[in-house]
Amino acid sequence: MPSPRVVLALSGGVDSAVSAVLLQRAGYDVHALFMRNWDEDEDGYCTAAADVQDARRVCDDLGLPLHVVSFASEYRERVFQHFLDELASGRTPNPDVACNREIKFGVCFEHARRLGADFFATGHYARVRDGRLLRGVDRGKDQTYFLHTVPGAQLARTLFPVGELPKDEVRRIAREHALPVHDKRDSTGICFIGERPFAEFLGQYLPAQPGRSRLRRVGGSARTAA
Repeated sequence: MPSPRVVLALSGGVDSAVSAVLLQRAGYDVHALFMRNWDEDEDGYCTAAADVQDARRVCDDLGLPLHVVSFASEYRERVFQHFLDELASGRTPNPDVACNREIKFGVCFEHARRLGADFFATGHYARVRDGRLLRGVDRGKDQTYFLHTVPGAQLARTLFPVGELPKDEVRRIAREHALPVHDKRDSTGICFIGERPFAEFLGQYLPAQPGRSRLRRVGGSARTAA
């Protein structure tokens, strides 16, 4: 009987790379999938080109097939435009939450099914029990907030291999297997857009809108509060 197939969202980082090792250890037929979701990189802030090369190196070392796919149009329509609309309305959205719901566990999840996946997997620090989302063992790295809007039907078919481990152990496993990304630093930028000057970047898409002032009386005199 063939092993169950898992399609792993491989980002080119250490967490998803170690997830691949753990899934192989567990006997799964592992396929890796790298997503390109941001096409504009004229300023060099998006690391997708380097990340896909890291993903290829990991797959070469582990003997995994790698699928590279672009969801850039879906990302711009479902995540980035919503992000801009919320900012323009004076709210503070979190694009990573929408990205997980709409892209990773939306169009990417469906693409994985078309690749014959019995299960989907990511390198998130989270756990699932009976379709319920639980915090990762490493509370300092827990990522369940970013997954809280993912439907239970998708979570029930998702594996989070590093969710049971502390980050130090993940790094140790990466070194033990001589993974080429064992010392790669964690990404902290906006989902798929990267780390860049935030105000300058948004200024390309949204016009500046001065905030309204209001008068308040303090000690008998009128003062302006932003």
